[in-house]
Amino acid sequence: MSSESDTGPEFARIGRSYDVITIGRVGVDIYPFQAGPLEDVTTFGKFLGGSPTNVAVAAARLGRRVAVITRVGSDPFGRFVRRTIRELGVEDAFVREVPGLPTPVAFCEMFPPDNFPLYFYRHPKAPDLEIRPEEIDRAAVREARLFWATVTGLSEEPSRAAHKAAWQARARRPLTVLDLDYRSMFWPSVEEARKQVQDALPQVTIAVGNREECEVAVGESDADQAAEALLDFGLDLAVVKRGPAGVLGRTKQQRVEIPALDIQVVNGLGAGDAFGGALCHGLLAGWPLEKVLSFSNAAGAIVASRLECSTAMPTAAEVAAEMGEMAR
Repeated sequence: MSSESDTGPEFARIGRSYDVITIGRVGVDIYPFQAGPLEDVTTFGKFLGGSPTNVAVAAARLGRRVAVITRVGSDPFGRFVRRTIRELGVEDAFVREVPGLPTPVAFCEMFPPDNFPLYFYRHPKAPDLEIRPEEIDRAAVREARLFWATVTGLSEEPSRAAHKAAWQARARRPLTVLDLDYRSMFWPSVEEARKQVQDALPQVTIAVGNREECEVAVGESDADQAAEALLDFGLDLAVVKRGPAGVLGRTKQQRVEIPALDIQVVNGLGAGDAFGGALCHGLLAGWPLEKVLSFSNAAGAIVASRLECSTAMPTAAEVAAEMGEMAR
């Protein structure tokens, strides 16, 4: 029996042709224009933020048709988020307001090359955790060529149930991705996060995370052991980001290692989201795994060399140029 979310007028209007749909966190990033402690910073910039939203922007920048499922407050920052999403090429048909909850804000401190603390202001509750299962456009999620979710969306209800409804609609269709994006401040304990992640892994086909996130997910921080443990959940692909050691990709038949790039890091916070958007692009293109990971690695390096995240996402030509520099 069809529900309104399967066949509603909104979905009829926008059609069944999304390359990528992401779901989850959104907000406004307030980034300092000076390195060092926040108490000493005097000027800041305002940018679109939130990992799955940044991934959506990154994929759109690479020419993909993309939408994001998220929620904002009925406030000026919420209006900024919706406007900026559209300006950056992502459709906002699945972005709605939640009255009474403010649009989240995140501040970062910058201590290059590898220390960028984040301070989240998501109180009393972030609107993006108020996505409800009955609001999921199941047909759109099912028909998207790639569906991207993050672990943060599993931290509270009703968002957790909404993610499960989306995965139920997908029915483990290929290119159903879980970003292991673990943020300790969103969880009561590592054990609770691990339980929710391990309940989710059998619903997806690809997992992406760094070594710390893999340890939370499967209790393994060694890249190969973590990838093996992830694959044991029935995944088609496990991607483990290893920081200065590069990135590892594993399938049941293949193991690919890509070395890290030597870059001048300005702000490392957006690199993972650029990597994610480029990963979406490469997987949709059907490239060999080595090319997918090399392209994604280069995209992440470009954004790490820039201050902002969403507005720093590179074009395909910029990534190709970076890869050409690497090959010389």
